[in-house]
Order: sequence, then structure tokens, then C-alpha cells
Amino acid sequence: MLELYSKITITIVLYQESLETISKSLENLKSFKIIIIDNANDLNLKNKVLSKFNVSKYIVNKKNLGFSKATNQAIKLSNSEYVLNLQADCIILEKDILKLYEAINKYEDCIIVTPTFYNNKLDMTYNGGPLPEKKIKIKTLNLEGDTCVDIATTAAILFKKKDLIEIGLFDEDFFIYFPDFEIGRRIMINKKSIIQVYQSKATHEMGNLKIRNKIKKTFFRYYFYTLDELIYYHKSKNSNNTYYFLKKKILILSLKFIWNFLIFRFVKSTEYFARILAFYRFKIKYVKKNT
Repeated sequence: MLELYSKITITIVLYQESLETISKSLENLKSFKIIIIDNANDLNLKNKVLSKFNVSKYIVNKKNLGFSKATNQAIKLSNSEYVLNLQADCIILEKDILKLYEAINKYEDCIIVTPTFYNNKLDMTYNGGPLPEKKIKIKTLNLEGDTCVDIATTAAILFKKKDLIEIGLFDEDFFIYFPDFEIGRRIMINKKSIIQVYQSKATHEMGNLKIRNKIKKTFFRYYFYTLDELIYYHKSKNSNNTYYFLKKKILILSLKFIWNFLIFRFVKSTEYFARILAFYRFKIKYVKKNT
């Protein structure tokens, strides 16, 4: 295990996670070099974490840069051969990190390895899967061994720093929801692979934003998901159907936004407003530029 401690830096991007959540993850990683990037500008949390754990670098960003920019920031700050990027709510043990390390050195042309996820009830959950343009329903894979996947969620991915830099790091046009799809597509184009390692286990459950304010959480989810999805399909040149489908619905979404606002259903109103705003931001930045 001593070899792992010098070869691997663990990077974690935070946004409004609790000390309890972070502590559960870091408790198993005390011997590793840790780099934390906090996108919520939470100096109080920084002080609490540093009082409990030995963190190599703890950067507090003055504004939320999003996942891609903050993760690239952490990768560039690391000085080890390998980087294990984790979400704060992902719990992985040293023995499972070792299995990832062994796998990435076993498989030729492998850029990323990722563990198999389980929830708190020990049920296998989703991690790796197909690219979205394949129109295959997202579901948990029924694995019996290591499996090549199109994409891996960024909750736990191990890679060589130089390999990810060579392939271009994470695309910073994506705020949070589609960078895993985009980099997976790029890896495939470059005839490289992503491997989900069956024997390496981690605990993680998808889709749980840590934002406590309900209206802010709703806006964050619908705005950035809509915008990142539009950007993904635009960049992949696979289809503009997502944009044109949403364009046809803008009037209906606008009416629903106004109606729900007038009857004080502010959370629902925020959902429609976020999708409308994302559509127009995408249109101004990407569509008008190309016309």
C-alpha cells in the first residue's frame, strides 16, 4: 500500500457538503495526499476539515466554478502520477483503491477505471453505461467481471494525470451534468477505454444535490442540466433535436412559469424559469454564433 500513497492524489470538489459527509469519506483516506476544492467559499468548513484531517491543499474558490473547472484545477495542482477523483459522498476503502490501481495498469489503452457502486443497503447501483446518443435506457449493469463502458460517473474515477491532460482534461463548458459523457465520447473517439472494475467496491448514491435551499436547488438542477444537455448534443454533432424540441415548448413553458408563479407554486415556477433561461443562454452563445 505504501506505493499507492506516493503515486495517487485524491481530489474532491465540494459544494455545500456537510462536515459529516466529508468526514465519512476522508476517514478511509488518511494516508493519501488530498486536494480539496471548495466551490461554496466556505471558510468555516475549511477550518473544521483541516482541524480533523491532514489535507495537502485546500482551495476555497470565491464563486462556484462548476465541476469541470474545479476538477481541472485540482488535477493541475496534483504532483503525483495518478489522480483519484471522488465526490465527497463516495466512500471507498484502501483495498478497493488498490484494485483500481492494479486494473489501470493491467488493461492496455485504458484511460479511466472506476469501481462498482453500492448503496447503503448493499444493492448494486448505477455507475458505468452507454453514451446518451445511443438512446439506451440508463440502468445498473448486471456485472460478472470487469466491463468496458462508454462512460463512468465522476463520483470515483482513477486515471494517470498525463493521460487525462493529453486527452484534454474535462471540458469546462460543462458545469456539472454532462462532463462524464463528453469525456467518455472523447476517449472512445481516441480508441481508448474506460473500465468498470467489478471487484473494486464503493458506496455512492446518484442524484442527491447537497443544496439546502429548495428553490435554489430546483433552479440549479434544471438550469444546468438543460444547458449542459444542449451543449453536449451541440458539441457531439450527433443531433440538434434536443434544441429544436425545447424550442417548440418554450411558449408552453413560459405560460406554465407565469401560472405557477401567480398561484404561489414557486418551486414549480422556478423549474420552468430555469429551463427557459438555459435555452436562451444556449441560443445566444451557440446558435446565433453559428448563423
